Amino acid sequence: MSRFRYSRWDGTQRGFDLDADAVMAELADDLTHHGDANAALRRLLQEGFRDRTGRQVQGMRELLERLRRQRRERLAQRDLGGVYEDIAERLRQVVETERAGIDALEEAARSSGDQRRAEVVGDAAAERRLQLDLLPPDLAGQVRELSSYDFASPDARARFEALVEELRAQVAASWFDQMAGAMGNVSPEELARTKDMLAELNRMLEQRATGEEPDFAGFMSRYGDLFPENPRTLDELLEVMARRMATMQAMLNSLSPEQRAQLQGLSDQLLSDLDLRWQMEQLGANLRAAFPDAGWDRRYDFSGTDPLSWGEAAEVLGELGDLDQLEQLLRSANAPGALAEVDLERAAELLGDDAAESLEHMGEVARMLAEAGFIEQREGRYELTPRAIRRIGAHALAELFARLDAGALGRHEAPRVGAGHERAHQSKAYEFGDPFNLDIHRTVRNALQRTGGGTPVRLDPDDFEVEQTEMTTRAATVVMLDVSLSMAMRDNFLAAKKVAMALHALISGQFPRDFLGMVSFGKLARQLRPEQLPEVSWDFDYGTNMQHGLALARRMLARQPGTKQVVMITDGEPTAHFEPGMSEPWFNYPPMPETVDATLAEVNRCTREGIRINVFMLDATAYLRDFVEQLTRLNRGRAFFTTPETLGDYVLVDFLHERGSPGRRRRGGGRSA
Repeated sequence: MSRFRYSRWDGTQRGFDLDADAVMAELADDLTHHGDANAALRRLLQEGFRDRTGRQVQGMRELLERLRRQRRERLAQRDLGGVYEDIAERLRQVVETERAGIDALEEAARSSGDQRRAEVVGDAAAERRLQLDLLPPDLAGQVRELSSYDFASPDARARFEALVEELRAQVAASWFDQMAGAMGNVSPEELARTKDMLAELNRMLEQRATGEEPDFAGFMSRYGDLFPENPRTLDELLEVMARRMATMQAMLNSLSPEQRAQLQGLSDQLLSDLDLRWQMEQLGANLRAAFPDAGWDRRYDFSGTDPLSWGEAAEVLGELGDLDQLEQLLRSANAPGALAEVDLERAAELLGDDAAESLEHMGEVARMLAEAGFIEQREGRYELTPRAIRRIGAHALAELFARLDAGALGRHEAPRVGAGHERAHQSKAYEFGDPFNLDIHRTVRNALQRTGGGTPVRLDPDDFEVEQTEMTTRAATVVMLDVSLSMAMRDNFLAAKKVAMALHALISGQFPRDFLGMVSFGKLARQLRPEQLPEVSWDFDYGTNMQHGLALARRMLARQPGTKQVVMITDGEPTAHFEPGMSEPWFNYPPMPETVDATLAEVNRCTREGIRINVFMLDATAYLRDFVEQLTRLNRGRAFFTTPETLGDYVLVDFLHERGSPGRRRRGGGRSA
């Protein structure tokens, strides 16, 4: 049996801060406006969002800026020339220590009183000073000459040998990064093993090039301790090594030509001493061919004053390389799933824990939406599911309800006792004329109370109780959504589409027996299925063909029982219509009398078939108001002059008002005609 422990929330625990509903709430407006799940996820990826606890999940734009800031700070703080200066300064200290040692030996010989000793020591001192004076100016030359120099000072010899051993380890570490720990003690045995490892690695690359299968498992069994990353495949190992070798090359690329020549010569000198140079060059050539995009030509412009040692330079350049790699990945990520490739531990080290957490959340978005049933992948693209469409509509509906006060909503419900078939879960004593819907439980109980119990139970008419029912009505509504270009140009489209989705959510959720149809109209009108609604966009064409839209709505409502209405949301007067026998609509602006007459003729047909037309006008012009007044006189419907901000309130209140009071004509709130 599973056991759970609960504790009081103290603010330190991590809550359930991300779920599919919260993400859908963030995406709702974008999906309502554009209906493209892929584009919405890309925008979410760029902008970020707030989780349900109110914390900001950083988007790619913010993370990329943070990444660039980290790079600028590193470049502005450090001085890469310190790699060259540090080595040069330590070699100068070795030479100065040696000169001081020579002076001390010569002074001791003179003080001894032994003339012959003084002469021999003096000649040797002069020879050594000449050798020091003739040291080459380049670092590699100085190391080469001092390696064969007979030091007079034990302290200078010890300093030089320590420097050479340290440089050897740092050179090797620059190529292998985390192998520095394994190669910290550069013994002849360890160096020979390293050379064998490189030779075998080069041989495996050659085998792969010829189509053979390299023995990677055997290689790791022999040299796995040199690779703390524990690569699982040869490709992983090669990718790590390519990135580290490219980092070393980036350091050389970022130096001045003189500094580059100095350090390159020193590196060659040290690697020549280690008999690794050829193997290193061979491996580098192979890795360049295998990973041409690893950043071999990268360079950085350091502008700080804090000098870097060779080891520090390799570390800083490794960080810069990782920042570049992360930036490239973030820039190329066009869907949340692509972020699964991010090394979150490394991202936390480079950008901080909050950035890594944001990346983790972003990577989970698509998976969460898919698992919650909101999106599904078809042919490489995400598509909204019916559940997502219902959720978007519910979100729009909740947003509209939130703006309405409870009292206003209360006025629109019209529950009453009647002869419908919806149970009210209440009963009453039977009266003559009531439908004989017996409440068996209460009827039998009344009989038992009257007779005192026992069987058989004998019923009397006074025992009868009948179930009360709520009067139910059927209503049929068609929403006509203006998708002409002016709706987008005047920023009216999102509000109108959101209202259409909210009505769909309201009717399908609270009035499932009602009919809801959708018609979009621009230059042409089209019948829409509910699942198409999120994808509806405005037409990139001029024309507002109300005649065609009303004709489609009338044909849809002709097959429906109950009260019938059209809810038309528009911001323009009719400017297009069909003439008999025409296959293309006639368009003209300003509207022609023929267009107005054809539209009003369709209004008359709707009126004769008992269809009420309620018009919600956005940015109504004087001409539109005149036209709508003619429409309402003919149809006895109503017109509302509203704005994108209040459109939802008016439509929702009016619909509930009429739905709750069927057959009764009332005026809605706001400005109506």
